[in-house]
Amino acid sequence: MEKLWSPWRSQYIDSIKEKHSNKGCFLCEAAKVNPSDIENLLVYKGKFTFTILNLYPYNNGHLMVVPNRHLSDFTELTEEENNEIMLNLQKAQKALTDVFSPEGFNVGANLGKVSGAGIDDHIHFHIVPRWNGDTNFMPVLGEVKIISQDLFSTKKKLLEAYSKLK
Repeated sequence: MEKLWSPWRSQYIDSIKEKHSNKGCFLCEAAKVNPSDIENLLVYKGKFTFTILNLYPYNNGHLMVVPNRHLSDFTELTEEENNEIMLNLQKAQKALTDVFSPEGFNVGANLGKVSGAGIDDHIHFHIVPRWNGDTNFMPVLGEVKIISQDLFSTKKKLLEAYSKLK
């Protein structure tokens, strides 16, 4: 098996640490804002969690479902938090399907720094829409990931889709 390397991933992780090391947890700060304010990436707020666009997405519509509580240990999530995380991942899938019609999804969490977590001290769950052929040579050869839509345009579309969900 041949290996394809992504050296920019470590640069991305380091850049997050640098940007937020003196400012506290940006996910905790995101929990405090209003999703209707278009100036932030927050898409949905629940009682125990929130859903936010990933600032460094793997694909259009890459969302994260995050508990309001600042914790890094998956086993410390309460039953209410666990339930709401799963419900909000389902809502995210419905909204993303409505907006982008993806052919599949990746859903998961990177638990701990060695697993690839760019933010390892505030647990969060990713849902990434996928399409056949959405991986190409650009990230490998050009160290560039092509995201074809502005994050705030994506947010507007997702806010509309979320407003239709029950």
